[in-house]
Amino acid sequence: MNSILTKNYPIYFDKVAYSELNSYLENNSFSKIIVLTDSNTNLYCFEIFNSKLSKLNTGAISNITFPYGEKNKNISTCESIWNQLSKLGADRNSLIINLGGGVVSDLGGFIASTFMRGIKFINIPTTLLSMVDASIGGKTGVDLNNLKNQIGVINNPSMIVVDPVFLKTLPQDEIKSGFSEMIKHALISGLDYWNSIRSIELKNLYAENVFYNSIVIKTEIVDKDPYEKKIRKILNYGHTIGHAIESFCLTSDNHKELTHGHSIAIGMILEGYISTVKLNFDKHQNNAIKNLLLSNFEIIKFSSNDIEEIIKLMRFDKKNNKGELNFILLKEIGKAVIDQKVDIDLIKKSFLYLNDIRPIR
Repeated sequence: MNSILTKNYPIYFDKVAYSELNSYLENNSFSKIIVLTDSNTNLYCFEIFNSKLSKLNTGAISNITFPYGEKNKNISTCESIWNQLSKLGADRNSLIINLGGGVVSDLGGFIASTFMRGIKFINIPTTLLSMVDASIGGKTGVDLNNLKNQIGVINNPSMIVVDPVFLKTLPQDEIKSGFSEMIKHALISGLDYWNSIRSIELKNLYAENVFYNSIVIKTEIVDKDPYEKKIRKILNYGHTIGHAIESFCLTSDNHKELTHGHSIAIGMILEGYISTVKLNFDKHQNNAIKNLLLSNFEIIKFSSNDIEEIIKLMRFDKKNNKGELNFILLKEIGKAVIDQKVDIDLIKKSFLYLNDIRPIR
């Protein structure tokens, strides 16, 4: 597979990707080309990327870098980068290339969408999570204090360039973080993908093609519902509680910061339990899902005070309506149901279920 043509932009892969990228840069006469990186991708990925550009394009780019981490995905970082863009002389005919993971594409897309009322941008994901999920679909934004993605817009990139060579720069925790989103894609899409995911070895993700399957699933759903009015909501399975857990652990004194994928994995365990209660989701299938997640992610236990704080954070979830907590739940694998109201008592019971789980050794 060399490319996927979505309704709004192309996604290019491997060698074809750089040929298309170089042609695009040379044919559009951008006044400035700025590559946005965080401190990690600047260190490990920038030179790889730069080596793939034509000599004409290599000499035309500038680089802006900001500190790595979710805690830096905020308006303060945006303000710093907007100022740097102005000092570089960027204008409405400039281009931003977001080279990085989900934080870079979320923040960089938002910066491009708001600078000079909007300039073009390209996403070049360097993490598995960003390749299969975060860079796709046009969602851009930043966190408000510790609340995930509260400020942002939906705006599409001009193209996405996917090069699996960047996966070699990642620690195993980051590979697993992206794998969590692939598991989610399998659960909302059907048994065929679920069965292939269950048997995959992480070191063979690219070779066995499941990597591309997740991208296809995400793009097909987004094309049907770009502004998340109906079916696109199913991509949030595991995220209602998962996002709140991620935000909670970001500032908690008693818990370490979790990767996005780790938080969503725990969210899927909790929301899987809720699905068995609310929609009679098969308990044997739910156990198989739980075991796959536990074989890749450390189980995290939460105290009653922790649970209260997490539930408070859930009230800021963007899917909520009129103060009611809205979930995406599973009726069957491949049949996710949107707009499910879940009461607080059942959410608390799901945490008791989580706390009773023994780790897989």
